[in-house]
Amino acid sequence: MRCPPPATGPAGRTLAGLLALVFAAAAVLLPTTAAQAHGTLAMSTPAANATVAEPLTTVELYFTEQVAANAYFTVTGPGGGRVDNGWRHGSPRPLDKPVREYLLVDGKFEPKEYSTGFPAVVTLAHLPAAGQYAVSYLSVASDGEPVRGTMTFRYTGRPTAAPSGWQPPVDQPDPALVAAAEQHATSGHAGPAASAVPTAPVTAAAPATPPAAAPDEDGNGLGWLAWAGGAVLVAAAVSFAAWRRRPVPATRPTGRPRAGGTAARPGSGTRVNRSKATGGGRKTARPAAARRTVVSASVTTPARTGAASAKAVPAAAQAAPAAPASGKAKRPSAAPAAATAGMVTVKAGPDEATSGPDEAASAATSADVDATDSGTGVAVSAAPAPHPGSRLGNTGLALLVGGLVVALLAGFGLGRIGSGARPADGTTAAPPATGAAPAAGDGHQHGPGTGAHTHPGDAGGAQAQVTGLSVNAGGYTVEPAARTQPAGVRADYRFRIVGADGKAATRFAVVHDKPLHMVVVGRDLSGYQHLHPTMAADGTWSVPLTLTRPGGYRIYADFSVTGADGTTVPLVLGVDHQVPGAHAPVPLPPAASQSTAGPFTVTMGGTPTVGVTVPLSFRLDGVDPARLERYLGAYGHLVVVREGDLGYVHVHPDQELVDGTVRFWLTAPSAGRYRAFFDFQVDGTVHTAQYTLDLT
Repeated sequence: MRCPPPATGPAGRTLAGLLALVFAAAAVLLPTTAAQAHGTLAMSTPAANATVAEPLTTVELYFTEQVAANAYFTVTGPGGGRVDNGWRHGSPRPLDKPVREYLLVDGKFEPKEYSTGFPAVVTLAHLPAAGQYAVSYLSVASDGEPVRGTMTFRYTGRPTAAPSGWQPPVDQPDPALVAAAEQHATSGHAGPAASAVPTAPVTAAAPATPPAAAPDEDGNGLGWLAWAGGAVLVAAAVSFAAWRRRPVPATRPTGRPRAGGTAARPGSGTRVNRSKATGGGRKTARPAAARRTVVSASVTTPARTGAASAKAVPAAAQAAPAAPASGKAKRPSAAPAAATAGMVTVKAGPDEATSGPDEAASAATSADVDATDSGTGVAVSAAPAPHPGSRLGNTGLALLVGGLVVALLAGFGLGRIGSGARPADGTTAAPPATGAAPAAGDGHQHGPGTGAHTHPGDAGGAQAQVTGLSVNAGGYTVEPAARTQPAGVRADYRFRIVGADGKAATRFAVVHDKPLHMVVVGRDLSGYQHLHPTMAADGTWSVPLTLTRPGGYRIYADFSVTGADGTTVPLVLGVDHQVPGAHAPVPLPPAASQSTAGPFTVTMGGTPTVGVTVPLSFRLDGVDPARLERYLGAYGHLVVVREGDLGYVHVHPDQELVDGTVRFWLTAPSAGRYRAFFDFQVDGTVHTAQYTLDLT
């Protein structure tokens, strides 16, 4: 049996439109990976978070375009020292997986796919120890977008020796490179901010988005399971739709039986029909042999689904001439304007058989078919008509295909659950997806597990790279009850966080076990204190504060306030505080890698670098790392304050120890000198180790 032609009515248009939506969604969601930053890191050798057992001499980073000639790369070893020995451009090669980037064109992001990787080959001088190595990079893409990030890998092989006469590099990035990156990052053209922690090569499946789904505990990924389930649902729905839309044989009655309507009486050899067009109650009988006569007619109005009614039948069909001996019948060249509605009459010899709407529609399903009635020898031919055998109405069709779209999107969403690559060693949380990195030293930085966020309301330009420079940001203002207190006197320091409506904020999110952290630092970077005030019902915060030395101080309120709409806004506000008396500034100590905190000697490893995210690690010399205790939800906290304007950079660590050290990720916002304060806890007591960072 020949299938009917595609429907062109409302049902056909609905089906075509909705299926086009399904295919468009699939085309957007399924292929390739995605990133937001132009010129981003696409893959690397070794791969991000991989474990390597054999010695390496180079690390290859593949970007979606060639990095700038003055790009900057560092490789930091487990002890915090640099082990890189220069870099060079490599030969382009196809990417293992194409990358889709989103470029800002005429105010909106447009996708562009890349399939070629342009490597930067970083030479390793040696591998001093087994452990985790971090590769950091800074460049500027062809459109001015900063390309900044870090990837890590773990080495488990034997140590290798450094070349004779080699010294760890201490160079900083080209100032022109840093200026170009920061100029674009603060011009309003940068993409969404990302966390200043290690960045894995692009494996995300959506523009905004996180890296590829990590494997679960047993090594299986939830993403592929979700996609497989979604594919099964879609396939099942498509099969069901095909079954519901299958053609119905012409010899099979169509539509629902009507009471008193068409019925075949067993053994009678006749069929009784009721025709609406011939008046209510009129019945016509047709011989059983005539039932097999194939009748087709040009129907000007499509038959109703399930009702199988023909609204217009050419009158010529009522008096079709006898067919030639060959069995071919001539088709009317044009449908007459006048037609007998609701019935088809076929002259079969001396008798006249009249069929009602049901039989007319059933006969119309056979297009361009020439048949000879076995009893009369009459052959009738007519033009094709729409197939009335559909079992699915327009509403059901819309619901069905809409379900396909929902199933597809649900599969995509489930595939995104649990996204984030998991390090091979299992010690640290996953780095975020590549994207435009924030302005260097984006104020209050958070490590993995904390979540990236920005600080609205900060000043533009270079000042946007640190926080705590203003009493007002993001629509909130810190209002202290007093701005001075006597030296050496314990006093309650009181303040409020006031919103744009002039009312004190009272809803704060708990971050690192506290709703608000207060940090106090003298203008000479001495007198550091990390305190936790308590809030009264009216929104007034208070904490006992003792300042032993006269002089100026900066007090920072580090918090996340919850707005009326439920959104959380993280902010760092700063306000000056004075202690009257003769002020004798304390000179800033020289830079050193070791500091004494109580009975402990703490060694800092790493090379702070302007504009580049690098690891800083802190190790308690001669102390079993197991003695370190979590303090405020982590194994340590690091506050970095810039000399001069007292710009505040609060850097949080990895959630777990890495090779027995507490590790942070720091992006120094500019050249200059900084004071770093490392808080840690042992045996229930909090200690602070202090360091000078000299980036002049």
